[in-house]
Amino acid sequence: MDNTKKILIIGISGGLAQILAKLISQNHPEWKIIGVDSRRVNKVEALDNLSAIRMRYSRGNFEALFREHQFDTVYHLARVSHITQFYKDLTKRLELNVMGTNRILDLCLRFNVKKVIVLSTFHVYGAYSDNSIFLTEDAPLRASLNYPELRDVVEMDQICSTWMWKHQNSINSVILRPCNIVGTQISNTMTQYLQSRFAIKPIDFNPIFQFIHEFDMAKVLYRSIDELPTGIYNVAPDDFISLGEALNLTGHKGVPFPVTMASLFNKVLKFSNLDIPEYLIDYLKFSCLIDNRLLKKHLGDDFNRFKIDETLKLLKY
Repeated sequence: MDNTKKILIIGISGGLAQILAKLISQNHPEWKIIGVDSRRVNKVEALDNLSAIRMRYSRGNFEALFREHQFDTVYHLARVSHITQFYKDLTKRLELNVMGTNRILDLCLRFNVKKVIVLSTFHVYGAYSDNSIFLTEDAPLRASLNYPELRDVVEMDQICSTWMWKHQNSINSVILRPCNIVGTQISNTMTQYLQSRFAIKPIDFNPIFQFIHEFDMAKVLYRSIDELPTGIYNVAPDDFISLGEALNLTGHKGVPFPVTMASLFNKVLKFSNLDIPEYLIDYLKFSCLIDNRLLKKHLGDDFNRFKIDETLKLLKY
């Protein structure tokens, strides 16, 4: 019996994708991993069973890739971020995130992929004063109501959710909505914020946050192959922490400001290379915590290795 699997990781140049590839390689050296990215792949760590390919995200390129390799599992980790200068234009992000996702899902169905794992984000819920204390997976996705720049993120999640349930009898699909992923190997907004001495901190409110270490997130992605059935899963540890405590643990006290002046402060701080998206200001005003019970039902209570204080202290180095 041939136990060799073929795994496709879309977005291999990202730090999280590379940690995932290493996990798969260490546990299953007999599996073949194809990693693709529209960015440069020359800095992707070499692994014996990983082939990293730079290619343009077009239907023709993906179709040729799927036809050649007949993948068992596809990881879609390539959501284009607004923090990338070239993709600040919403129209470009909609094309890549929404239309690109549609193409990938169609090809997964057409070429009989067994498992599709999509990385979304808890930001799809939105930060609002009337949010439940812990949001479950069936909470409405309201992020784009106040911030149109999140439209592509919400639409991508909704497209994947609709497609997942429509084809649940044909293909096993998982959508993950993690809390703030932080770590030294990824360069997302929250990691940059926590590592900056110019991080703004409200003086009249101390919001509560959830953080998951990049290694723990990669482990959830890896375990999703065999241990998570079709469905949507919030990903967050049990513990949470106030913003003030989080900044202290990373070695920064933060720049105090009144909430009413947040947007103005943010515009000034852009000159220090700390570019915080405007919608994230609301997360400094309103806590947005997600419920992890569904994930723990399948992965157990101890699915994460790092406690929040350890995760944050590691950002010092």
